[in-house]
This record gives sequence, structure tokens and C-alpha cells, in this order.
Amino acid sequence: MDIPSINAKSKNSLTSTIPVVIVLVVLAFIFGWYIGGQRGEANGDVLFNGIHAEPPVGVDFDPLWKSWQVLEDKFVPATTTEIATDEEKVYGAIEGLTDSFGDPYTVFLPPADAEIFEEDISGSFGGVGMEIGIRDSTVSVISPLKDTPAYRAGIQAGDKIIRIDETSTEGMTIDEAVKLIRGEVGTSVKLSLLREDTDDLVIAEVVRAIIQIPTIESEIRDDGVFVIRLFNFSAISPNLFRDALRSFILSGSHKLVLDLRGNPGGFLEVAVDMASWFLPTGKVIVTEDFGENESSRAHRSRGYDIFNDNLEMIILVNQGSASASEILAGALREHGVATIVGEQTFGKGSVQELVDITQDTSLKVTIARWLTPNGTSISDGGLTPDVEVEMTREDVEAGLDPHLDRAVEILLVQ
Repeated sequence: MDIPSINAKSKNSLTSTIPVVIVLVVLAFIFGWYIGGQRGEANGDVLFNGIHAEPPVGVDFDPLWKSWQVLEDKFVPATTTEIATDEEKVYGAIEGLTDSFGDPYTVFLPPADAEIFEEDISGSFGGVGMEIGIRDSTVSVISPLKDTPAYRAGIQAGDKIIRIDETSTEGMTIDEAVKLIRGEVGTSVKLSLLREDTDDLVIAEVVRAIIQIPTIESEIRDDGVFVIRLFNFSAISPNLFRDALRSFILSGSHKLVLDLRGNPGGFLEVAVDMASWFLPTGKVIVTEDFGENESSRAHRSRGYDIFNDNLEMIILVNQGSASASEILAGALREHGVATIVGEQTFGKGSVQELVDITQDTSLKVTIARWLTPNGTSISDGGLTPDVEVEMTREDVEAGLDPHLDRAVEILLVQ
């Protein structure tokens, strides 16, 4: 997850964790937020700023004011429910305007939601340990984090969340889902899941907890293939990744598997830093496309470029690979450094900016999209592997790993 503040543990070993308190490591990818050059996150950065706005020229607001007046004059509640305050009516109008743009990541945050968001980015809450997003207009699991309550409950990348406890998720936004899934540590939440390879609804009862987020693991296999498993692109990931690369070089192997499966993303600058170990100075890693609003912005390699042509590299991906994972995998493939093996990635390639509307409300708005070096939009369905390998439910239950097996097979015959 993109956690704005992270406490690093010892870097003496290649396996480390980041202790943080997170909801479901959710927030519709805090990884994809725009921090306006101050704190770049894997789908962007988060910029807090106020905007002085004036009514747009050429827009007729008469229908809105007429509708407001008709409702004021004629509406009688069918029940004894209290009528909304003027402030709540304004918020409702803004939410309707936001919804009309049809983007699940562009949402209005009224006071209660804005307060929850502030808690989320400060890490002061309990959760189940998974990243969620919107896919095919449905709240879906991007990835459960390893060794978290969601992971232990058997929740899988790609699961569609149909109900949270007894509440249907139809038409639900990410932020609404977050509010229902998050809660006090030690309490439970029941998730009704629709899984691709089964017709039956999967029910997962998950106990909320303080989440320990793993960062990286590495090993040299008996067959000489070196494997680096990266679980997120956090603030401490660059140093840990550098240490893992050093171990790879010292091992004498030139066959590398970078496992990004189930990695929901993280800081953009971390993805750029990691790609820079494999690319010359100036090579484009990803482009931030702002459409017609402003000129695009290319993020380029810092040119560490320590490997020669002897490097043989495969990147593993699946439906849980998103955001910064897609940026790194796409860049190394398109520059001819790595082959991608596995399953279609999630397709989270947009940038959000958080804008203060009032002192206690905010608007989270998509302002750009990520393009691979060849100009492919990551949000348009994600990345398709060079070698597609299916991972079935039976494979998982049997402890098999056809993705890694295929990657090793390819490397050993080269």
C-alpha cells in the first residue's frame, strides 16, 4: 500500500515487514494519489489545495435552482424521516455532479468521509489487509496482502465483493465500501464474494486486525534461478530492493524472476527508482498524460543501469498486480529488459488529486492517466503477459505455482 508514513525495520536481512495500521490497505489505491511534487505515490501524489471557483461561462444553472425551489415548496416526506439540511442538499448535488463523470475514483468526500480519509492516510485504524478497486462496475479485490486476515481467510485477487455484511455493494463507491469494511480491531466483517471459477457464493468471515505489511523476500533456488518477491512499493522498498539485487549479483546467477503478483502498488518514485537499475539515463519509464488540461510529463530512468546483456529476467504478474507494479513491468518489458509471465494485470493507471472544497470537505478527482513507454494506457485493461499462464483454484489448494514453474522453465532453456 502507499502508506504516507512508514517506520522501517532492520535492513540486515532480505526479508522485512512494514508495521502500519491500515484499513484493508484499501483506499482505492492511496497509491494512485497525487501529492503535487511533494510526495509522489505509485499512481501519483496527493495534493491538498484550495481553489477559488467562479460559475462556468455558458452553463445554465436555472434547472438546478428551479428543481431546488420545487422541492422546497412541494416535497412532503413519505415517512417521518428528517428532511435534509441545506448543507446536506448541497453535498448531495455535488455528489450527483461527481457521479455524472462516470469515474469510480472521482468522488466527493463530505465531512464524515473526509475525516475517515485523514485517519486512513495517518494509519490510525484497523482492517483486514487487502486492496480493493472497481472492476466492471463492481467492488473487487485487487489483492489480499500476504499473512493478513484477508489472506488467511482465503480471499483471492479478482474476487468480486457482492455484499459487505448484509449490505449489497451494487452501485457502491470504493469509499463507501471502505467505511463498511473497516472497523474496530477484533471485530469481524462478513464478505460475500463472487469468484470466477465457481458458481457458488464464497462467504468469508474476516476479523479486523492491525496489519503487518510485508515488503520483500528473496532466494536463490537450487536450479540457480534467483527470485525476488516484492509485495509493495513503500518508502523503504528501494533500499531493500537494492540489497536484494546485490545478493542476486553475489550469487553468480544471471537468471532473475521478479515476482509482482499480488502487489497492489505504492509510491511512483519507488517504481522509477527500481526501473533505473535496469535502464540507461533518460529512458522513459512512464508518462503522466493530463489530456488537454496540460502537457504530459515523462518520468525517466536515473540511469543506475548496472546489468549487461547477460541478464535474463522474467516478471510474474496476476490480477493483483496494479499501479506501480504495472508501471515497472510495462517499462522493463517495452525496453526489452524483461518478459512478463502470468495473468492479466488489474489495470489501475490513473492519478487522483485531493482538493479541499470547504474546511471539512474534499473532492478526489482523477487528473491524469499513466502510459507505458510505448504509449499504452495502463487503465485500458491492464497489461497482457507475453506468456499467459492460468492459475486455477485447484493449483492454489494443491500448493502448485504454474506461473513460477513456467518462468523457471523459460529461463533454464535460454
